[in-house]
Amino acid sequence: MKRTGTLLWGIMAAALLTGCGAMPDLTQEETELISEYAVGVLLKYDTGSSRRLRDTSAYDESAGTDVAAEETEEQAEEVLPETEPLDDTEVIDVSQDENREEEIPVTIEDYYGIQDVVFQYAGYELTDSYPSNVEGEELYFAMDATAGAELLVLKFMAVNTGGSDITLNMIDYGARFRIAVNGESGKGALATMLLNDLQTYDGLLPAGDSVELVSIVEVPQGTAIDTIHFILRGNGKNAELVLE
Repeated sequence: MKRTGTLLWGIMAAALLTGCGAMPDLTQEETELISEYAVGVLLKYDTGSSRRLRDTSAYDESAGTDVAAEETEEQAEEVLPETEPLDDTEVIDVSQDENREEEIPVTIEDYYGIQDVVFQYAGYELTDSYPSNVEGEELYFAMDATAGAELLVLKFMAVNTGGSDITLNMIDYGARFRIAVNGESGKGALATMLLNDLQTYDGLLPAGDSVELVSIVEVPQGTAIDTIHFILRGNGKNAELVLE
């Protein structure tokens, strides 16, 4: 290769020394060698020329824009569907839990956990005194309403539904009652010495038998009864029975 370069430089020097005279006679092979060498030298020292080949197939010569890039963006817009933002809010249905919390026994026996006894509401009585004095009957205890008031006596039948006698002691169950009349705030049932007071009853209830028990509160004289709510208390919670 070195000899070829020397030979080419010699031929070119001879051509330059001839000045404006005629070019020396060169063979076809010598002419091609000079041409290839000259092109190589020009490319070597031409710093403004890039040796990397550039693919111009992706360019639009008329507009000077990158057609391939535009097509890619259009395809992306067609492929991706329009989506709405996801709602990450967690939905929790608490209706069942709330119903469980609000489930309160609606009977006296269920509320206090009394076995084999059913309490049935038997109506009410408005009176100035209770119990009524029956001729020939000696009363152990009687109570009178205060001036300007009368007694509202709520009556319940406690029925032994079991097959054996039961000793029913309401004090052991911690029974306490409030009575709300005509939508007013409830008043505590009166503490009495009546043997059949529902809050304090303690007696033997034979199988299949029943006993009348009462709960009493004072109301203003001449009260017309529209509604009666009987509120059970104790056992760490309250329950409300609608009697009227």
